[in-house]
Amino acid sequence: MADTSCYHCGLPVPGGADYAVTIGGERRAMCCPGCQAVAGAIVEGGLDRFYSYRTTPSATPEERDNALEAYDLAAVQADFVRVGEDGSLVVDLAVSGITCAACAWLIEHHLSRLPGVLSCHVNVSSHRCRVRWHPERLKLSGILRAFAEIGYRARPAGDVAAEAARTRENRMFLLRLGLAGLGMMQAGMIAVALYAGAFSGIDPEWRSLLRWISLLIATPVVFFSAQPFFLAALRNLRFGHLTMDVPVSLAIGLAYGASAWATITRSGEVYFDSVSMFTFFLLLGRYLEMRVRHRNEHLSGSLRELLPPAACRLDGSRAETVPVMSLKPGDRVRVDAGGSIPCDGVVLGGESQVVEALLTGEQAPVPKRLGDRVYAGTVNGNNPLEIRVAAVGRETRLAAVSDLVATAEAEKPRMAALADRLASVFVGFVLVSAAAVALFWGQTDPDRALWVTLSVLVVTCPCALSLATPVALTVATDVLRRRGFLIRKGHVIETLAAVDHCVFDKTGTLTLGSIRRLATHPLGSLGEGRLLALAAALERGSAHPIARAFPEADDRALPVTALANTPGQGVAGTMGGVRHAMGKPGFVRQELDMAVPEPPDDRGQWLLLARSNELLAWFQLHDEMRSEAPEAVDGMRDLGLSLSLLSGDRAPVVAGIARRLGIEHWQGGASPEGKLAVIREGQRRGERLLMVGDGINDAPVLGAADVSVAMGDAANLTRLHADSLLLSGDLRMLPAAVRMARRTRRIIAQNLSWALAYNGLALPLAAAGWVPPWAAAIGMSASSLLVVINALRLGRGERSGEPGAVPAQPPALSAG
Repeated sequence: MADTSCYHCGLPVPGGADYAVTIGGERRAMCCPGCQAVAGAIVEGGLDRFYSYRTTPSATPEERDNALEAYDLAAVQADFVRVGEDGSLVVDLAVSGITCAACAWLIEHHLSRLPGVLSCHVNVSSHRCRVRWHPERLKLSGILRAFAEIGYRARPAGDVAAEAARTRENRMFLLRLGLAGLGMMQAGMIAVALYAGAFSGIDPEWRSLLRWISLLIATPVVFFSAQPFFLAALRNLRFGHLTMDVPVSLAIGLAYGASAWATITRSGEVYFDSVSMFTFFLLLGRYLEMRVRHRNEHLSGSLRELLPPAACRLDGSRAETVPVMSLKPGDRVRVDAGGSIPCDGVVLGGESQVVEALLTGEQAPVPKRLGDRVYAGTVNGNNPLEIRVAAVGRETRLAAVSDLVATAEAEKPRMAALADRLASVFVGFVLVSAAAVALFWGQTDPDRALWVTLSVLVVTCPCALSLATPVALTVATDVLRRRGFLIRKGHVIETLAAVDHCVFDKTGTLTLGSIRRLATHPLGSLGEGRLLALAAALERGSAHPIARAFPEADDRALPVTALANTPGQGVAGTMGGVRHAMGKPGFVRQELDMAVPEPPDDRGQWLLLARSNELLAWFQLHDEMRSEAPEAVDGMRDLGLSLSLLSGDRAPVVAGIARRLGIEHWQGGASPEGKLAVIREGQRRGERLLMVGDGINDAPVLGAADVSVAMGDAANLTRLHADSLLLSGDLRMLPAAVRMARRTRRIIAQNLSWALAYNGLALPLAAAGWVPPWAAAIGMSASSLLVVINALRLGRGERSGEPGAVPAQPPALSAG
């Protein structure tokens, strides 16, 4: 046959194979019976137009079957499959590849032919498909395989409930906004006729009719579109809070009520057009704010969606597919090329490239080989990896990041709380001012009193004041998170903008933390293998980077009791009834009460291993400085920050790092208590201190500093005490974060200044009767929109050529 590739999947057709299918009047070559059967089913079902719509070859049979059976496990289905009243099962699927209504038609017709499928509905706009089926007749993997057969990829939609709630909120908001816009236009056209009639003369009957039509148009706008304002105002008044919804509700309610009374009694003026216009513009500002919030919630939810539902667990030479949550530390799993890693763990076999953009924001693949750590949710590259499980589920780094994001979003920053209090005071001032204006105009010109008062309530509504701070903080926090700088505490951006002194730790912060053992100097009769086994046994379970210099050998045969780890000093434990210690010479001397010699030389870091009354060995260690450290330190210095280096390492090593980086103030051999004393002393001098650390011994100073940053792979205790995490590990993000914090402070100052200036100028104009209600509504909404747009400028990022520049768009999150 002339064709050399399969018409269905695109793979080469083996020589002599004849699995052709007639499609569109032509014989099309197929590579195997599987593709022949699928193509035949498509043609027989009248779906052969599928081949006209598709843009890429369909999946191969091997690809269709890969890991789909994992979704048949009850433990996996528990998170996303619901049981119907008749015993059927219902699942919501996220479908990739949908482009038009033809795709929906193809999917619904193809799935409806499957035995056991009761219904199938595709939403083209959201790319979601809901399927209801009988589990006795069809498995979920069969449904997913049916999607692959016609060229689509379907997987259970992550966080369906939250996404559905956002969809409902968005739909309802659009409905309210659309109705208000329609009412604004219709009421506005009628208002033109009424105004024209007032000048040229209009019969009272026609004027009354037009007013009644305006009332009918404005009524659903007030009672449906403006409903959230009334409900929020009632709720806040019930708890004694004055928010911007109070004057908004008063303005809408009074204007509508007065206009309705004027319509019924055929007296006074009506302002149904102003009511509708005011509601529309206020809803428009609220809608833009909601979209920013939904976008951030969606990005946060994307973290959880990238975990696979099942993993390939290895038991000797046997492989089995199991739910991820059934994995335990110590299990071995295999992750194929292109798959998502289901757990935190250590590479036992294979070499590959892993994309860690989910956690760090960096798109460049990271090489992984024997002994390297990998993390749940990251995507394996071009080769299979065998991994020993270290943490699953809530214990993974991905879960910790997700929890930290949720905590940061739940905490209200001090600047936002201050703005809320200021807005509350301002609302009280506005209400008092409106009462005074109503009293004055009631005595001066009673016919205008109501409308002047309404203008005061509308034009001074502190929407812009309330939005000035939270929108800017939300945008800045989101941009930094996408670049791998995760904020845990609400005060971080505010404090970062004000810091004047940055204190660095050395090991794992300015250096890579991947400590290598350069040499072993035995001091007794034990050989190097035995010495390394003793050291590995003492370091077992330690999270300090030094522990990685002593990988597990035969240390499992060396049980250790009474193990004690002194942060920044060393470790000690009892083996075979004999007390052992390894660490700094002073620590060993104190722990074992024995005389110890000085290190062999000043090059590198030296650890002493000893046991009761016997010196065993010196270990020489080396830790390379991060390549971006000089650029990051220079960036902090260019921002006007003074720099210090505090480390528990020996003074000669610390001095060398400080000299290479140009840091004048440094201290070596510092204990956690000593570091804390230095931080306290700086704060007593009035300095605003930023602390950047990594180890467990840094936890006290991280908690004591004005603002702190922990490296992404720091110990759990360290992350717990830090105000923010540098997930990317790129130190250049530190000056970028400070620059972003300062830009955010400027934006907030601009927003607050504009909001206060606008309200201060608009209040006397409205009180003087120079601003009609419709103009007040436009001015208030325009003020709020200006504040939102100004805050969104933060998302444009810094100059693209700058190190650590923040991009305008988030990195794509791939589901692998």
